[in-house]
Amino acid sequence: MKIKINGNLYDGYKGETLMELAKRNHIDIPNLCHKKGFEGQGRCRLCMVEVKDKNKVKTVSACVYPIKDGIEVFTDSENIRKLRKDIILLLLLRAPNNEYINKLSMDYNIIAPHKYIDSTGTENCILCGLCVKACEKMGTKSISLVNRGTSKKVSTPYDDASKDCIGCGACAEVCPTKAINLKDEEGIRTIWNKKFELVKCSMCGKYCTTKESIEFIKNRIGEYEILCDSCRKKEISKKFKDVCRNTL
Repeated sequence: MKIKINGNLYDGYKGETLMELAKRNHIDIPNLCHKKGFEGQGRCRLCMVEVKDKNKVKTVSACVYPIKDGIEVFTDSENIRKLRKDIILLLLLRAPNNEYINKLSMDYNIIAPHKYIDSTGTENCILCGLCVKACEKMGTKSISLVNRGTSKKVSTPYDDASKDCIGCGACAEVCPTKAINLKDEEGIRTIWNKKFELVKCSMCGKYCTTKESIEFIKNRIGEYEILCDSCRKKEISKKFKDVCRNTL
């Protein structure tokens, strides 16, 4: 399939979305809720683009729109920039002191009216839903989007420490605005109003995960070596080199 984006032709694959095609070709389309492994959310709407299909022009979310042969895409038209500015302004009003949102507002030259800004506000969550998806994929489902309207938020059941939370930190890892407070201190992890005892990496000796996470994984795949991310990457790299050496 041939797709024209901002005047340039690109080869697309069947089943690919506009966002996937753009990322593969290093075309910048701003987004907050799209992350590898968590595609197709369509929540933040920052990835809106214009698509011309024959004689029709429509505005779509790039992260969920499947490509089609012959379409023409505009990622930074005047109309799209206006839409993005409106969305970023709303995000800025919700989380005026968030570093990531402030950077977006500067990139698009957006200044929110002072009378609507709470300079003492501590809100960082933009309700993108990535943390909830991560928790679901882990299989714990200990957090969810609750309430409606202006009181909507991500929380545990009744805002209490969830019995299902294993303290893995996947939710904090995928959060684009660092809204989830995860604290590791003296071998104890605190997250979602719950404390967890941390376990050390078997190679470097650094604290890397919780006892609950280890038990959770063991129940699914059996015994495994406890490694931090850094040591795991080193081990994978070492095994890859060994395989390559043995095949030469």
